[in-house]
Order: sequence, then structure tokens, then C-alpha cells
Amino acid sequence: MATEATGTTGGRTRASAKGEQTRARLIAAARTLLAGDGAGRFTTRNVAAACGVSHGMCHYHFADRTDLIVAVVADIRPEWIAPLEEAVTGPGGFAERAGRVLDLLTRPESPDLARLHAALHWLALNDDRVRVSLDAEYGRWRSCFVQLFRTLVEERGSAADPAVLGEAFAAAVDGLAAIGSLDGAVDSALVLRTLLDSLAATAQ
Repeated sequence: MATEATGTTGGRTRASAKGEQTRARLIAAARTLLAGDGAGRFTTRNVAAACGVSHGMCHYHFADRTDLIVAVVADIRPEWIAPLEEAVTGPGGFAERAGRVLDLLTRPESPDLARLHAALHWLALNDDRVRVSLDAEYGRWRSCFVQLFRTLVEERGSAADPAVLGEAFAAAVDGLAAIGSLDGAVDSALVLRTLLDSLAATAQ
């Protein structure tokens, strides 16, 4: 009886692992389509075809098109939010953390990730579930800058509001990213350093 139970559990584990692999492949195919053709031709049928599985298999893992898009939103978190979270929660004071943050922000974004973000923003305009999901990710992203300035405020014993400072910096970062996507000739590193120093000075 024990052997039979183990075999059943092993079978389920293998099936579960295979299911997770198929799900991951579908998300990867969805990302490729969104980064390539954008949102215009994005359907679960096209994703399934690109992944080499049946349309029914795609809907086995994702209830609908929006469900798959929301999974893509979560899938890119390690590439743009997680490193920022690590930078602001890592060792050191404000200066060390700010240095790590600026280093991340001034690295060129991969073209695929930039196009993927653009496609997700377009989809969010017409789908409330995508908008809510993407907004939550951006809230998490902005909170990193609030945490950075909270470190500064605590260091200096200042009465400044880290939320206001962090949100202001996040808005500037977002604006510079938009300019950069249009090949605007802006020295992002210089602008961000100047803004960071100016905002930090208000917490004196």
C-alpha cells in the first residue's frame, strides 16, 4: 500500500511539474508575441500556436486572454521591480542605497522589455483587470522610492514626508523613461542625480 501511494504521489508530482512547464511556456510565448507584434494580434489562439500546444490546453491553464496577460504582468516583476526592491532594502545608509538605485535606473532597458511594457499599457486602456494588475505593480515599484527616502528621513531625523519625495522621484523616472523611448537626447544619469540631490536637500 505504501509503495502504491508513493507511486501515485510521484505521478501527480510529475504531472504537476509538466503542467507548470507548459504554463511557463505559454507565458513565454505570450511575452514574445506582445514584445513583437504588440497587442494587436494577441489572442490565446495565437499564443497556443506559438507555444506548440492546443488552444484548449491554453485555456486549461488560463481562463481567458486577460488571465494570460495578468500572468505576464506578474512574470516580468523579477526583471524590473525585484532588483529595485533589493537595492533599497540592502545594506548601507541612504547614500549607498541611492547609489544602487541610480545604477539600476541608468542601465538601458532591453528593447523587448520596453516593447512589452508599451503593449501592456495599451491593453490596460481597454481592460480593467489588466489595468488593476499593472497599477498594483507600479504601486509596488513606486514604493521602492518611498522606502529610499524613508531611509533618508530616518537618518536625518527629518519631518519631511518620504511618500511625497518618493512619489515625486518616481514620476520623474517614469517621465524620463517615456522621453528615452522616443530617443530624446537627455542625460538621464545627470538629471536623476540632480533631482535626487535636490529632493534629499529638502529633508535637511
